[in-house]
Amino acid sequence: MTTMTEASVREFKMPDVGEGLTEAEILKWYVQVGDTVTDGQVVCEVETAKAAVELPIPYDGVVRALHFPEGTTVDVGTAIIAVAAPGAAPAEAEVPAQAAPAAEPQQAEEAEPQGRQPVLVGYGVSTSATKRRPRKGPEVAVPQAGTALQSELNGHGGQAAAPAPAAPASAPAPAAPAPAAPVSKERPLAKPPVRKLAKDLGVDLSTVIPSGPDGIITREDVHAAAPATAAPQAPGPVVAQPAPQPAPAPAQSYDTARETRVPVKGVRKATAAAMVGSAFTAPHVTEFVTVDVTRTMRLVEELKQDKEFAGLRVNPLLLIAKALLVAIKRNPDVNASWDEANQEIVLKHYVNLGIAAATPRGLIVPNIKDAHAKTLPQLAESLGELVSTAREGRTSPSAMQGGTVTITNVGVFGVDTGTPILNPGESAILAVGAIKLQPWVHKGKVKPRQVTTLALSFDHRLVDGELGSKVLADVAAILEQPKRLISWA
Repeated sequence: MTTMTEASVREFKMPDVGEGLTEAEILKWYVQVGDTVTDGQVVCEVETAKAAVELPIPYDGVVRALHFPEGTTVDVGTAIIAVAAPGAAPAEAEVPAQAAPAAEPQQAEEAEPQGRQPVLVGYGVSTSATKRRPRKGPEVAVPQAGTALQSELNGHGGQAAAPAPAAPASAPAPAAPAPAAPVSKERPLAKPPVRKLAKDLGVDLSTVIPSGPDGIITREDVHAAAPATAAPQAPGPVVAQPAPQPAPAPAQSYDTARETRVPVKGVRKATAAAMVGSAFTAPHVTEFVTVDVTRTMRLVEELKQDKEFAGLRVNPLLLIAKALLVAIKRNPDVNASWDEANQEIVLKHYVNLGIAAATPRGLIVPNIKDAHAKTLPQLAESLGELVSTAREGRTSPSAMQGGTVTITNVGVFGVDTGTPILNPGESAILAVGAIKLQPWVHKGKVKPRQVTTLALSFDHRLVDGELGSKVLADVAAILEQPKRLISWA
């Protein structure tokens, strides 16, 4: 997570706060340049494609630089803050020798008379190893590894650098090695994902002009260089290349006075991608049932007065969640996932129960781990913590991974029901509609009863109509007669 730019300055890089995340947006800085930080102190809040997360710094020191402003999306692995160790020299003396891939020779030569001796790991700081030799033309002697490495870091060019890569080991150096100078250029600075992107687009990174900090090549740099690189490879006439470029221009015009455009990023972007992937990958089937939940509502009121639930959130969702868990226990094959790569159905002997939650940053679905093993009070406690954390925007990425089935409560918005889309990797999702007082035939007479409509969507590759119907019918039966929680559990 950190790298040493020199003995007293450390760079804290954007970590992967989830599994496989590639970027995060800096929402807020909690420190400024000059502030003192300690190990474990939160320095910023970032938003990934899954949640907002606070980042603690892993060492002590004084903030030397904030590399990105708030609102910037940064790739994982990119340095975001520089911290000087306690008691370090002033900022003027802390210019890292490795800060840029090709430091100007003039600056390097001016630094040496002041007595500075940059430290290279494994090469020591002896005077003989760091003293530059005078340039005498093509002949270059490199008796020590420290001298060669130091001169390369100082960025010398021309005649002094050319013979090393150009001349064969068994022959004397040529008289005019200048054309070989480009070979001695350092390897372009770019992260593995950017290198892969360049390889896929056929872009030579040595020809790309970097725009990132410390001369790092970014994705935008690669994309900007892609058209120029791809043009010579096109088999057709060169005049055909500029034709498609002006095409997107008309689409950019829109009424700014009457329209607002919001960038798709963070949780919203991840949700959109997941829903599109799920909707067009898993064959959805949705079934509905309308049920009298009057007895369940009475039980909710009774549980609120029970000492075992003192201080806990007790609502209809608690008993609906328990009803679904009991239905899964009676029909365990519904709790599965589809492994496309291995062409296998993965039956799961645990239930991580997801609860869809609407937050200011968008819809998220954290889940209660091993919900099947929890008692009703434990389930109530977990539900309360899950909802509170989601509303505060503090849900961790791990809390949103590994779900098996989900409940979405659209009834809180006054909606009767809907056809929910499965979360990727899950087998079923239960939508709960609004609970309303409606006329209902009860014991041969029409009476006002508390009624709701349930909708169960399931992956038809895993769950056939019979199994899906049994699960939905069991949930409805428990909500109609809550005593089944005792006889079926």
